[in-house]
This record gives sequence, C-alpha cells and structure tokens, in this order.
Amino acid sequence: MSMVDFESKLVVVTGADGNLGTRVVKAFSDKGARVVRVVRKKTGRETDTFACDVTSEASVQDCFEEIGNRYGSIFCLVHTVGMWSMSPIIETSLESWRSMMAVNLDSTFLCFREAIRIMDSTGRLLAIASRQGADGGAANQAAYSASKGGLVRLVESTAAEYAGTQITVNAIAPYQISTGPGKPGASPEDIAGTCVFLCSAHAASISGTVIRMFG
Repeated sequence: MSMVDFESKLVVVTGADGNLGTRVVKAFSDKGARVVRVVRKKTGRETDTFACDVTSEASVQDCFEEIGNRYGSIFCLVHTVGMWSMSPIIETSLESWRSMMAVNLDSTFLCFREAIRIMDSTGRLLAIASRQGADGGAANQAAYSASKGGLVRLVESTAAEYAGTQITVNAIAPYQISTGPGKPGASPEDIAGTCVFLCSAHAASISGTVIRMFG
C-alpha cells in the first residue's frame, strides 16, 4: 500500500489518546495522512487536537464544525471510543445501561452524522464493534452486547443509505484487544492496520461489513 493513498487526506481519530487510538493515529500518520486527534481532554497545546465529549450532541457538533472550518472536508473518521463492563442483568442499573449506550452507541451515531456533514463525495467511516455485537450477546454483558449490536446495525444502515456513493461505512469487531505480547486477542497494531486498509483505495468497494478480528 503506497503512501500516496493518504497524501493530503485528513483523517479524524476519536479516542486518539487511548490504547487503540494512539496506534491508529500512528498508522495513518506513517502513511502520509494528516491526522486530527479527538480526545476527551487536552493536556496542553497539542496541534491538530480537539477536546470533545463524544456523548454530548452539542460537543460533537461544535467539534466537527471547528474541524471543518479549520481544515475543510475530512476523508476518514475512525471512531475508537468505547467502554466495557459486565454484570448480571438483575444487577444492571438503568444508569449503567444508559451510560453504556451513550459511550458505545450514541457517540458513534453522533460522530458519524457530524463527520458526514463535512465530507466531500468520497469518505470513509469506521467504528469498533465486538464479537458480542457481531455474532451474539454474552452472559452478564447485556448492556455491552446490546450497545455493540446496535452499533453493527447503525453501520449497516448508514452503509445502505450511502450505497452507490463513494462513502463507505464499516466496523471492525475484535473478540478482545490484546494488552501485550502473548496476551489473547487482536493486537492494537493489527487493528490499526486494518483501519488503514479499509480507508485505502483497495477497499473502496467494501461497505456495510463487519471485519472480525478474534486473534
């Protein structure tokens, strides 16, 4: 894959300061893209970095509007924000249920919607799903499974809406993300590499797909 695939193209990465997000930022930067980092809180005067609460409609709208005003159109959004927890359903409070939906599902909807507004005719939307969302819910993970299942349907629906255009929408579903050498799951570097592939010219015809990476 040549660097020219991403030369002069703007890639937005949410959760850019996280375990996966930092790898995604590096993978695209290494391919020549200009990467805009979206984080919960800025720690200094980092360039190309925006603070945003991705569960807040107003915050997401303001963030993407500012990105559009500063840089123009974006080519790719990689939404890496997510959370996980487990508890028996009878011990799951409505508050924790809603928190899971806000972080995993609402944030994806909001960031997808606002990213599309500042895309030209060609663009890529990527989200991080999970095995529980792609293939079936897990015991003691009702909220997490439901949120990731909803994310998969959101990806499929958005892809169907933009079928026939040059905007593609996909998800990557790890079983879990490995925390180090010899640890189970897909490595953050491998997931980041798959993000680069799905945003490249080689994947222009792939949309509405969940790529399973179970490690």
